[in-house]
Amino acid sequence: MRILLVEDDAVLRGVMLRRLREAGHRVDEAASIEEADHLWRVQAFDAVVLDLNLPLSARSHSGLGSGLGLLRAARARGDRTPVLVLTARNRTDERIAGLNAGADDYLGKPFDLGEMEARLRALERRHAGSNDQVSVGQLMLDRVARRFQLHGQLLEMPAREFEVLWELMTPPGRVCSKRELSAKLSELDDLLPDNALEAFISRLRKKLAGSGAQIRTLRGLGYLVEPEA
Repeated sequence: MRILLVEDDAVLRGVMLRRLREAGHRVDEAASIEEADHLWRVQAFDAVVLDLNLPLSARSHSGLGSGLGLLRAARARGDRTPVLVLTARNRTDERIAGLNAGADDYLGKPFDLGEMEARLRALERRHAGSNDQVSVGQLMLDRVARRFQLHGQLLEMPAREFEVLWELMTPPGRVCSKRELSAKLSELDDLLPDNALEAFISRLRKKLAGSGAQIRTLRGLGYLVEPEA
């Protein structure tokens, strides 16, 4: 997943960043409302982890007022990215306000990092509107275990090829544009060129040969995974 992490506490943010990146996620971080608002507008994310309690100094020039204001602004412009809000454990009013503003789930501080990961995976599955396992031909994706199987055997591949195939299989049949796939694989200041993406697609096609699943190019639109004719 590509995740936006909005947390002003540098120590906690660092711990969360390390855990999420070790789990294979791509994470962009923001310590202020202004920074988070900018990143959320220019980059597509699979999930947002949002601290509602950013200090006054971090939000004084944003015009949004708080993490809650940031969430409301995103929902008002039609952004449906799943959001996990972080609140003080004993503040029921914060949790209610976050859910009413459009949050999908919440975690009370302090929290277990394993629970955070589990909740993010659950949000991803819910947002995709699909089961934990999806298949096309002999290709199967297990979202919980984060692995692919081909002909019943584990399909090993480099990280970027894995992310491309993950996007194409979430869910199968969804058209993914080159721009969208490149954005998922690139840092904001280092956009992946089209020819590199095409090389990943070419290698994946070779691996899927004879599997009953194929990656089809729709000119001007992008790619999709579908059963072989």
